[in-house]
Amino acid sequence: MKVAILAGGLGTRLAEETEVKPKPMVEIGGKPILWHIMMHYAHHGFKNFALALGYKGEVIKKYIADYCSLNSNLTINLQTAQIYMHGGCRPDWIVDLVDTGMHTQTGGRMKRLGPFLGNETFMMTYGDGVSNVNLPDLLAFHRSHGKLVTMTVVHPPARFGHIELDGDQVAEFSEKPQTSEGWINSGFFVIEPKALDYIDSDDMPWEKEPLERLAKEGQIMAYRNNSFWQCMDTLRDKRTLETMWQSGSAPWKVWEDRDAFDSNGSQGLYRSGDGAYAITRGA
Repeated sequence: MKVAILAGGLGTRLAEETEVKPKPMVEIGGKPILWHIMMHYAHHGFKNFALALGYKGEVIKKYIADYCSLNSNLTINLQTAQIYMHGGCRPDWIVDLVDTGMHTQTGGRMKRLGPFLGNETFMMTYGDGVSNVNLPDLLAFHRSHGKLVTMTVVHPPARFGHIELDGDQVAEFSEKPQTSEGWINSGFFVIEPKALDYIDSDDMPWEKEPLERLAKEGQIMAYRNNSFWQCMDTLRDKRTLETMWQSGSAPWKVWEDRDAFDSNGSQGLYRSGDGAYAITRGA
């Protein structure tokens, strides 16, 4: 099953970071938030990705193209331009990197990904939010109801400390991570291909007319996620996620560290002078 990730937005509220890179490449714990999202899906067995690129998409292309070499030990023969990779990280992922336009809206980006998704059920999320949502359970829920779209909903994160008053006295104060009222779209979807027919143009946000029409026709079901979710819209959000990661208690880290590395440390990739790759053995 394909996983579509919308990774082309401008990220204007993170301008300090996004002047030089797209929002999905802003780092948490030394890794782009895009990596965290993909690791979450891969942990649950969803390893076939289609990334909708836009603003500074070349940065994401280069990161994915160089991923193995950046996470491996290298031996380079400068005379022959041969590169040997020793061990390191070679996840069994397939990634389509699709230029969907600089100013295309979210619906338009999804529509442009259509040819890469096939005429099959697919998952979709944004390139700026992390969660520990149980993806197999989400998919099972989607298959149980027969509608075109399943939207994962969460209680929104609380921006301020929660206070309980007894008259003028503060009876309870707590920095609760989430409110207990209301539900919002957390951006983890399961979608049938027919839902793409509700998107008419590049200028159409997925969150406006398409979802509004689908909801009106009774084609959206809500999967309630009462666990962790956090988007990264602002520097405050980034610092919150970074603090969680550095503390060693990041709720969205459902994978084991070994999942990010190839256990066969002696095997490497070889690149010849003409750019072709083949398997070889490291020294």
